[in-house]
Amino acid sequence: MRTAEKTDPQAPAPHVADRHDLIRVHGARVNNLKDVSVEIPKRRLTVFTGVSGSGKSSLVFGTIAAESQRLINETYSAFVQGFMPTQARPEVDALDGLTTAIIVDQERMGANSRSTVGTATDANAMLRILFSRLGDPHIGPPNAYSFNVPSVTASGAITVERGGRTKAEKATFHRLGGMCPRCEGMGQVTDFDLSALYDGSRSLNEGALTIPGYSMDGWYGRIYRGCGFFDPDKPIGRYTKRELHDLLHREPTKIKVDGINLTYEGLLPKIQKSMLAKDVDALQPHIRAFVERAVTFTTCPECAGTRLSREARSSTIRGKNIADLCAMQISDLADWVRALDEPSVAPLLAGLRHLLDSFAEIGLGYLTLDRPAGTLSGGEAQRTRMIRHLGSSLTDVSYVFDEPTVGLHPHDIQRMNGLLLRLRDKGNTVLVVEHKPEMIEIADHVVDLGPGAGTAGGTVCFEGTVDGLRASGTRTGRHLDDRATLKAQVRRPTGTLEIRGASRHNLRDVDVDIPLGVLVVVTGVAGSGKSSLVHGSIPAGTGVVAVDQGAIRGSRRSNPATYTGLLDPIRKAFAKATGAKPALFSANSEGACPTCNGAGVTYTDLAMMAGVTTVCEECEGRRFQASVLEYRLGGRNISEVLAMSVAEAGEFFGAGAARTPAAHAILTRLADVGLGYLSLGQPLTTLSGGERQRLKLATHMAEKGGVYVLDEPTAGLHLADVAHLLGLLDRLVDAGKSVIVVEHHQAVMAHADWIIDLGPGAGHDGGRIVFEGTPADLVAARATLTGEHLAAYVGA
Repeated sequence: MRTAEKTDPQAPAPHVADRHDLIRVHGARVNNLKDVSVEIPKRRLTVFTGVSGSGKSSLVFGTIAAESQRLINETYSAFVQGFMPTQARPEVDALDGLTTAIIVDQERMGANSRSTVGTATDANAMLRILFSRLGDPHIGPPNAYSFNVPSVTASGAITVERGGRTKAEKATFHRLGGMCPRCEGMGQVTDFDLSALYDGSRSLNEGALTIPGYSMDGWYGRIYRGCGFFDPDKPIGRYTKRELHDLLHREPTKIKVDGINLTYEGLLPKIQKSMLAKDVDALQPHIRAFVERAVTFTTCPECAGTRLSREARSSTIRGKNIADLCAMQISDLADWVRALDEPSVAPLLAGLRHLLDSFAEIGLGYLTLDRPAGTLSGGEAQRTRMIRHLGSSLTDVSYVFDEPTVGLHPHDIQRMNGLLLRLRDKGNTVLVVEHKPEMIEIADHVVDLGPGAGTAGGTVCFEGTVDGLRASGTRTGRHLDDRATLKAQVRRPTGTLEIRGASRHNLRDVDVDIPLGVLVVVTGVAGSGKSSLVHGSIPAGTGVVAVDQGAIRGSRRSNPATYTGLLDPIRKAFAKATGAKPALFSANSEGACPTCNGAGVTYTDLAMMAGVTTVCEECEGRRFQASVLEYRLGGRNISEVLAMSVAEAGEFFGAGAARTPAAHAILTRLADVGLGYLSLGQPLTTLSGGERQRLKLATHMAEKGGVYVLDEPTAGLHLADVAHLLGLLDRLVDAGKSVIVVEHHQAVMAHADWIIDLGPGAGHDGGRIVFEGTPADLVAARATLTGEHLAAYVGA
């Protein structure tokens, strides 16, 4: 018998706490935002769209996420805040309804060469505990399996108190670590070419050292002259064995020079600590060039690259040691752990299984735990950070993502969409900055910024549903349903680049002929071996210009003019026109305002409180001394020139009294990649990801080469900007260049003359060529995942 449902007429009104269902932003003015006010629904998936540089990241990361983190930091004691980075309050009138923000951005993982995928995700820590409990033979605690912990042995006298008397006894202490003693846990040993460190025919005082930064004019000169271990006026080639040992190998030794206590250390250990402790790719270009010239890296002969000591490698579980497990593909390792049934460590195994399954779920099952963290792409690093949040019990949290589809094949984007929706369905607010239509489509709410980039952007053009965006007529709305068409006719190659027996990482003896003189797109699911084929098999060097996904590094003093080298011809042009020194026209050199040291602002440090930034009263933010601003070129001073946009500066240096061909050439390249709106003096720290990517592309275009290799040039680009990029690639090919692009964007695939598709899967399921031919043939065959998605995209 069913009971009829009754409605209580006395039902209470909604609780007051249930009214806080919006994040409200009023009057945001961070970077280029123009008094932006917006209301974002909580517990929904909101996607922020707009052209690159329109202000999306300024609103999401610079305003909402930054203020959330600042407010959380303020809940700690003043003592704890003293150890935390201080954050100023974003320039916004009011922020209401904020929740705890968890930021998952595309910052590369630390460049420390000791960091691996396993150490960055706690997988290694769990495996070490597992081996310390089940390993046979048992060798010790978890640290005995860690390649970052050295073995230590010590002996000496200790004082023991017994029966009210003290007695000295001899004791020996031993701690077993897992670090390989030969390579110190690095997996590789280094061999130095001494001729690249110094010129043996010269003395130290004559500038014998050829190591970057080791000038005899600074501190190093004082240390080497005053140490007393060798004669600084004697040619190094005539040093005794003892003197040469002290110069190259001496352990850290306390010395006194001119009454100052200093530490002397041999050149080789000094270089090891200052240059080789970091990932080589993360070093500054001139230091990286020195390391590549002076240092040879070879696999450690003692540990065979595993980084582990003999004892750690001797302990096994079911015939596998910890190094074997870390070298397995994570999807295979998950199967191995699943087959392990040990009730004594059941909770540990359950946690490890969940962690490894999360890797596979997020599309990273092709990685290995021993993969150096610094070699992960920005997209892989972002998805690795996502793993710890997948099984989190937290709800009512704001997850903030920066283009989570970067580096993902259209097939993988569907999986990513599912993960974001699952985070939302647990009661979380998900904020996503994104350009891909596949992800915009799943949004509950869309905020479109624009209409242009830089000063032409910074306003909200649309708020609402995806269908509303489609009908809105905004730039994003108009391009949302853009579909590329296949070329009616493709270019004919002028030659081929032969690759034979490529076997780097997961490649399986790949033989392929890459056509030259055309636009070639290399595609395939994430982890299929695209980058390994292109970057690992195409011989780098003369004629090959490679543009990877490496982040642009620069401080708040760096700007497009300094990064591209544009400032040099500008300074010389000012010097030539005025008769002054070129150094006067640099805010980082002699022309800098003495009050703010050329920064344009002064910083007041308030300890654990947020520092205060104020415009310099002396130069009024112009960064230069008043006397420097009196010098003019074509009627403009250096501060006015740096305030120009790229397009305006292109006209200024292209003709008339200020005509400077070298500067005009660089400005033309910046305009070609769609950065005509960018200000020459805008700090690099305020540029968006897409703007940085194109700035780097413009810089590399200056290099002379016949083959351009680009790794995902559409990263960070709006749908409208992709067409601009395709035009640039066409101009390069029409100028006789060969362009090879690693790319997932279907518009770039459809525009290609030739496609090389790798797969069929990722990791050991990939590494093979599954298709070679024209885009039309790929669509017609539909034999691969790429073919299916491209056919759907072009409507075939």
